Amino acid sequence: MTLSREGIAYRVAADLPEGSYVNLGIGIPSLIPSFLPDGREVVFHSENGILGVGPTAAPGEEDPDVVNASKEYVTLLPGSSVFDHALSFTMIRGGHITHAVIGAIEVAANGDLANWSVPGEKVPGVGGAMDLAFGIPNLFVAMTHVTSKGRPKILNACQCPLTAPRCVRRIYTDLAVIDITADGLLLREVAPGLDPAAVQAKTEAPLQIAAGCREMDVPATWSGVALRV
Repeated sequence: MTLSREGIAYRVAADLPEGSYVNLGIGIPSLIPSFLPDGREVVFHSENGILGVGPTAAPGEEDPDVVNASKEYVTLLPGSSVFDHALSFTMIRGGHITHAVIGAIEVAANGDLANWSVPGEKVPGVGGAMDLAFGIPNLFVAMTHVTSKGRPKILNACQCPLTAPRCVRRIYTDLAVIDITADGLLLREVAPGLDPAAVQAKTEAPLQIAAGCREMDVPATWSGVALRV
């Protein structure tokens, strides 16, 4: 079994430390504020100019002026602030944001990141990904483990144009939690019902198995998607 998108977001939210300032990219990362553990203070940053992003807006309570980087309606927590892109990226480039969670097209075993361009496809530009990759010390990736065609996205070396080299610290997927270390990829957790061999079968790069490797602690609601074969 694999995790749903919500399951991946839930698992990432559990690891965000108290007092951190976290930039959230588009896609799966934008779901994370809805799953932050009760009582934990984490300030979410959206690169379009929000500090203090709250959960997704409930149906009927959307404010067209309050959206995240995914153009989704969100809420503002008490004490939040809004500002322009220039100030937002000054926060990123100045090292004031402690963590970022972004999506990826590919991640290499050494932490190289490719998340902005697929050869042969038109894209408007790299967006803020390069600034995030170079300006934030703790970069996490949240993504599906394989492509829609079942091809591994965790590779020996990225095939797509790089966003930045050696910048990813941890990968969260629908199959596993994997740390990127000086010695290679370290498998920390597997999705409920899986074992390390099942994760390795969907990963091009070799995985080392952590001594305490275990199943992810994720509610069954978000861990019931059939594994592609």
